[in-house]
Amino acid sequence: MGKSINHLLRNLKKEGLIHIVIWAIFLFLFFLQVYFNTGNFPLTFLNFLIVGIFVFYLNYLFLVPKFLLNKKKSNYLTSVIVLIILGVIFIELILPKPSSLHHIAGLDGINKPNFIIFRFGLPLFFNLILVVIGTAIKMYSEWDKNIQLQKEIESQKSSAELHFLKNQLSPHFLFNSLNSIYSLTSKKSNDAPEAVITLSELMRYMLYQADNDFVKLSDELDYIQNYLKLQRLRIARNQDVTLNIRGSVLQQKIRPLLLISFIENAFKYGTDFKGNTFVCIEININGNDLDFKSINLIGNRKQDPENSGIGLQNTKERLQLLYPNQHKLEIKEVSNQFIVHLNLNLTV
Repeated sequence: MGKSINHLLRNLKKEGLIHIVIWAIFLFLFFLQVYFNTGNFPLTFLNFLIVGIFVFYLNYLFLVPKFLLNKKKSNYLTSVIVLIILGVIFIELILPKPSSLHHIAGLDGINKPNFIIFRFGLPLFFNLILVVIGTAIKMYSEWDKNIQLQKEIESQKSSAELHFLKNQLSPHFLFNSLNSIYSLTSKKSNDAPEAVITLSELMRYMLYQADNDFVKLSDELDYIQNYLKLQRLRIARNQDVTLNIRGSVLQQKIRPLLLISFIENAFKYGTDFKGNTFVCIEININGNDLDFKSINLIGNRKQDPENSGIGLQNTKERLQLLYPNQHKLEIKEVSNQFIVHLNLNLTV
């Protein structure tokens, strides 16, 4: 809230400064031109400017926001007509004028009817121009503010969605890992203590690093390796569980916990009715280009319609939010194998 107020105040100060500079330049050039043409500063034109500025800002600050932006076009048009006419009346009947108006304005040779038209037509046209300019500026300003507000709302919405998706992923992963460890302890396996230590490393990463916007690719790959280590401890027949990482891992960064759902899904459904597990994970890095492939056997395990696919859908949504034009995802089933192929551009 405080950040929004400060942003609004900065915008108001900036807008006010722009108005002051524009009016200062306009008045300077106007009076300079008049002085070169007449040799003095006519009070009549000064009256025009005083009333014109009043008309401009009454329309800019009040009539446009109150009527035009609220789609009350008839009210706005009526108000503008009244404002312009009152401006002309104020100039001609209320503000003081020099006695030698003809001479100052350079109109000595103009007959009276034409002079009357000029006398009332000029301020009318002048005020009309200021109203049109003020309306155009205000409408553009509001349009620009709406665009910025929409971007801010979209940004906040994306952040909220990412926060929700990340929180959804963590319990999902934890439950699966605890099930793995429970399987080891129920079998009284000597690997259970190592599994607990590996899980603690995974949780440490999730708690202290995965909350960042970006993490080092090397740390994310270490996390994946620990996850596969935990799965190998759980699975009796793990000879067909492979992880191949190729390429040069330097200072690349990646959004945290982006690939793990594909890998989780591979282990969840990659065991057949005989207990054989086939999971092959390949990760190739070429500069900022990451190519990920996950292949698993399609086992006979029935999917839970309420809980299955949470991780996959989660990751699809995160990819759309975080890498909208930087990824290509292909998911398919071929010859009793489930294949996920992701090409990701890691350029920040």
